[in-house]
Amino acid sequence: MYAKLLSGTTIGIEGHQIEVEVDISNGLPSLTVVGLPDSAVKEAKERVRAAIKNSGFTFPMQRITVNLAPADLKKEGTSFDLAIAIGILMASGQLEPDYFRDTLVMGELALDGSIRPVSGILVVAEMAYALKINKFILPTENIDEALLIGNLPLFPLIHLQDLKELPLREANGLSIEKFKRNKEMDHSDRSDFSHIKGHSTAKRAFEVAAAGWHHVLMAGTPGSGKTLFAQALPSILPPLSHFESLEVTKIYSVAGQLEQTNRLISKRPFRSPHHTISQGGLVGGGPIPKPGEISLAHRGVLFLDELPEFPRQLIDILRQPLEEGGVTLSRARLSVHYPSRFLLVLAMNP
Repeated sequence: MYAKLLSGTTIGIEGHQIEVEVDISNGLPSLTVVGLPDSAVKEAKERVRAAIKNSGFTFPMQRITVNLAPADLKKEGTSFDLAIAIGILMASGQLEPDYFRDTLVMGELALDGSIRPVSGILVVAEMAYALKINKFILPTENIDEALLIGNLPLFPLIHLQDLKELPLREANGLSIEKFKRNKEMDHSDRSDFSHIKGHSTAKRAFEVAAAGWHHVLMAGTPGSGKTLFAQALPSILPPLSHFESLEVTKIYSVAGQLEQTNRLISKRPFRSPHHTISQGGLVGGGPIPKPGEISLAHRGVLFLDELPEFPRQLIDILRQPLEEGGVTLSRARLSVHYPSRFLLVLAMNP
């Protein structure tokens, strides 16, 4: 018995299609996941087994092999749980395979069968739109993020049991209108440039910096307002275009740092890492590299307070991203590029 459906993963800010193949054959009961899975993917078999059993389905007591193709691409995270579970139910005859043809599935499973949100949905949704898939099954909590890509056939699920009702819901006209709301994040708590009184020389310098995208180095006594100026700088920068907003939101989606509302980031980012930050935290890193602070500050402001406290190595690392507007992180099996075109603001005491 064999079944196949689609899932997705992210490399940089690009989505990649993953084929989830499930084969059930006679033999001692087992569940094996192959295709370069990391520890989180390997542990999916325990979550999947418990979720299927606690959702009213029957877990097959046979030899089950799950392949994540392409097999030479490292897979990480928990976003394949739901696809593996649906594949097992299809191969065991508990779900109709034809219904899930050209269906892309992402989601993490809890032991009781409920479906938890995952990161990178926006990037995979963009890929799914380009592939013109028939259905995109995803966690309900990620629906706002996926709605940023228009005209996608979205099927949000709360629990694994909802799979039984999915064909009926589609036949009756599945509506996602109730999920639609304001898709922009609110940053009203930020400092505004108009709140600053006096400091005419510093104001002039920051106005020139904002107009020409020039980097700024401030030197002043503690409490003179250096941090306030840096925090207020995004308020006088031009608003993000829709393309720029989508680009920044994709970076935060991949990093798993979108707010629970999963709304479009419409204001320019402001990042202020501590001087104890690691090299990986600043430029990005990991087996499958995730974005660092310089990429999270893309199209916005990166503020380094107490500049002399930062190690010289970290300061030198900033040279190439500042020149090229991006950073390329190379590993043994892949190379990932993240955009990092930011306005650098530095502060130090005399």
